Amino acid sequence: MMSEAVVGIDLGTTNSSIAVLHDGVPEVITDHDDGLVPSCVGVGPSGNVLVGHKARNQAMLFPDRTVQSIKRRMGTADRIRLGSAEHSPQGISAFILKDLVARAERCLDADVSRAVITVPAYFTDAQRKATREAGELAGLKVERIVNEPTAASLAYEVSSEEAMKVLVYDLGGGTFDVSVVALEGGVVEVLATAGDNRLGGDDFDALIVERLNKRLESMVQGDSLRSDRTVQARLRHAAEAAKIRLSGAPFASIEEDSLTGASRKPVNLSCEISRSDFENDIKDLLDKTLEQVEKALRDANTKAPDLDRVLLVGGSSRIPLVAKLLQKRLGVTPLGQIDPDRCVALGAAIQAGMEAGLDVHSVLVDVTPYTFGTGAIGHVDGMYTRHKYVPIIRRNSKLPITKSELFYTEFPNQRAVRFRIYQGEDPDVRNNTEIGSVYLRGLNEDHDAFEEGLIFTYSLNLDGILEFHARERLTGREVSGRVEDALAAHDATFEEFDDLGELEPGIAVPTGTAVKMLLERAKAAIPNAPKEDVPELKRLMKGLKRASRHKESGKIDELSGELAELLFFVE
Repeated sequence: MMSEAVVGIDLGTTNSSIAVLHDGVPEVITDHDDGLVPSCVGVGPSGNVLVGHKARNQAMLFPDRTVQSIKRRMGTADRIRLGSAEHSPQGISAFILKDLVARAERCLDADVSRAVITVPAYFTDAQRKATREAGELAGLKVERIVNEPTAASLAYEVSSEEAMKVLVYDLGGGTFDVSVVALEGGVVEVLATAGDNRLGGDDFDALIVERLNKRLESMVQGDSLRSDRTVQARLRHAAEAAKIRLSGAPFASIEEDSLTGASRKPVNLSCEISRSDFENDIKDLLDKTLEQVEKALRDANTKAPDLDRVLLVGGSSRIPLVAKLLQKRLGVTPLGQIDPDRCVALGAAIQAGMEAGLDVHSVLVDVTPYTFGTGAIGHVDGMYTRHKYVPIIRRNSKLPITKSELFYTEFPNQRAVRFRIYQGEDPDVRNNTEIGSVYLRGLNEDHDAFEEGLIFTYSLNLDGILEFHARERLTGREVSGRVEDALAAHDATFEEFDDLGELEPGIAVPTGTAVKMLLERAKAAIPNAPKEDVPELKRLMKGLKRASRHKESGKIDELSGELAELLFFVE
């Protein structure tokens, strides 16, 4: 073998990874995969130890022979039975570390005996000691235990001569912590840390599993399968996959056949979870993370306007609601262009390179410099408008990237819709740049199609070329292409639709129809509205419902405007 390598290791709750400095640039070590090794350990039928994907795959069939999320038990005196032997949490973690080291030695053709290992900033002394002991059990000399926010800061190239304050929001599979970090002259100093070592993606998965269990109980008429470990393991696996899909799409389908096995009447689970339902389920947990954000800021004697950057770390930080809530609370757009699953390992590799006395160069990533979205009916600054901008791919997103959003037509039985494609940041589409327009026609006139809505998807490749795809959920009718195709066809398509008066293009509406949204607002406003305005509210609501049923688009526009204007004064 070649000379010894010093590696950086992110020992995570859900996944772990190992990285090394190569020509001054940190790289996650891959082995014909994405570099993420499931933090899962099991025992095979012959008593052999399984680590990573093999153990995780086994977990669905033999959960009693598999251990997951061991990071949550680090620092405890727990004993974990694995096959015929018992292990401490650090002993289980050592199996994961050995597997990572073997990967590195195989791919680097170098001995690996020295490492920097990261831990959550909120880890206790006992948990840190347990992590170091796990490294030693794996045969490693642990050069340093580094806080994950410090590693993330290194990966984001913020340890420069420029003085700045950074908030690192780290939401992983089993733990959450937030740190306020000061950087100046190459020094990374954690000013304050807060968090919860029992809050993470596992808890989000559990909420999806609860939904699935309730669905199963309704199917088997109260014959609960909650005590069946194999069933629950399959549900957890399906829940995690659904959670991941919901970060890039508005819906996730779950299909699990023959859940009960051969000994009982087979039960096939088929259902769909919406992003909106998932976000409602996890909102309370995310609010807890925001409480910790406020605590960390207070402890650091820092106010939100003092922050120069907000960094997203951990796989669960990909959930779109996380960035949305942080943006609203802090007024700073969070950065997540370095893969949240890998940035800690990359930072650990940088620190490992420093420990080895190597030159450290910059981390190079390709990101999109623009936000891309579409126009819709909605509210801007509290006013109802037909010019709302709905971002789909955010500026500084890492490439390649694919994102989807759910929209509804303006009214039932609408047979065509036009999606305008914009580039820009302004909430009013008229202040952004229109770069294309695509029509989806021949929509189903059935009212159910109206309720199911349309999914619009943007994809940016490594070259920054934008592709689009629109699909009606009920029928599967779709249209797709590249933005340059949409630009070239824009004028001709518009004229074609002008010639077909009955196919007057409508406007896409995010997360609910404009009419439905307006009527719901009006209904909610009635109890507190001035008595003299209530009859007019009811008159406009009745007229708008009638116009919507009869597809009277001109009347819909007129009554919607009047109702929105009245609501502005009574709400």
